[in-house]
Amino acid sequence: MNKLTQKSFRLFLTLYLVSSSILLFTSSYWFYSAQTSMQKSYDYYKLKHIADEIATEVIKAHMMKRPLKLKMYDNASVGLYDKNKKLLYGSKAQHVDFSKDYYMKDKIFTVISMGTAGHLGVTHIVVQSTSCASSLKNIKEEIFLVTTLIFMFIIIIAVVLGKIFLRPIRDKMQEIEEFVKDTAHELNTPITALMMSTSRAKSKQSYDTKIIQNISISTKQLYDIYESLSYISFESQEEDVSLRFDDVVQNSIEYFNELLDKKNIILTYSHEECTLNITPTKAKMLISNLLSNAIKYSHPDSKINITLNQNLFEIEDEGIGIAQDKLQSIFKRFSRANSYAGGFGVGLSIVEEISKNYNYTIDIISKEHVGTKITIKFH
Repeated sequence: MNKLTQKSFRLFLTLYLVSSSILLFTSSYWFYSAQTSMQKSYDYYKLKHIADEIATEVIKAHMMKRPLKLKMYDNASVGLYDKNKKLLYGSKAQHVDFSKDYYMKDKIFTVISMGTAGHLGVTHIVVQSTSCASSLKNIKEEIFLVTTLIFMFIIIIAVVLGKIFLRPIRDKMQEIEEFVKDTAHELNTPITALMMSTSRAKSKQSYDTKIIQNISISTKQLYDIYESLSYISFESQEEDVSLRFDDVVQNSIEYFNELLDKKNIILTYSHEECTLNITPTKAKMLISNLLSNAIKYSHPDSKINITLNQNLFEIEDEGIGIAQDKLQSIFKRFSRANSYAGGFGVGLSIVEEISKNYNYTIDIISKEHVGTKITIKFH
């Protein structure tokens, strides 16, 4: 990851974890509160049941005039008090607040009942238990453990999602970095040629044909780079017109004549009159990109054949060709089948985009070290 991608990843991770943590811990607190309330309610009714059971035994013992026998209860202590809060039966309760029906203090849950109605002199039944505090502790530990595991899972999910969501950005940033490198490389060649030709012209104090040709070719290369970058960066506002497409092809051939002469490439142009409804800029970009690629990837002293009629445009070269496994990706923007002659990898993507706009079909036949034939069918 580059610095920008790392920064985006950290920002996404922070926002995701903070928002998820707030939701998780809020839910955990709510769940703990609900479980605490349920546990206290459960223990209250459990101890209240014991108190009611003892009250029944007290009343029976009083009515039947027999001694009271207190039943032993697991995890609960019982104390019976008179109206003066004096212990009559059972074990002495701890920290009893007789003004309340039930409460919890110092991990001891206390329930106070007055269900004996004064029988046997008993006015208050106090039932205490520590099991509630133990249960609440277990609940807290379980919720903490589950929350921790969920939070760890959220971290893993956040990292995975971050990498998945940022992958397109990372790939695009990589494309941009490669594009900038290619741009610097592509601009270097014509700019260097222009500088050298200008220096030679100055030193000679004269302007021979070769120098002028080099300057012209380099200038056109710079202009082609500018046109391609402008086309993929800005939408054309032109409208379709009825255009003599054969004239556009002829003008493009004349435009590239100097480059054809420099590589000693023989170009044949067989054509019929062809009229299409298309914007002039797109027509020019369509042909110039195909012809520029054909020249760029052709060997010196080779041939290029162009055929045009009302139904199709066809261009065939004797260049380096394209490997079969690369044919499916050559129309992808910034994708290059090889590094034979540099380039941005935008030419054929522009051709495909224009063809799709006008429902043209593209057929390509290529063989490595033999050449490439591209056919655009208009109908």
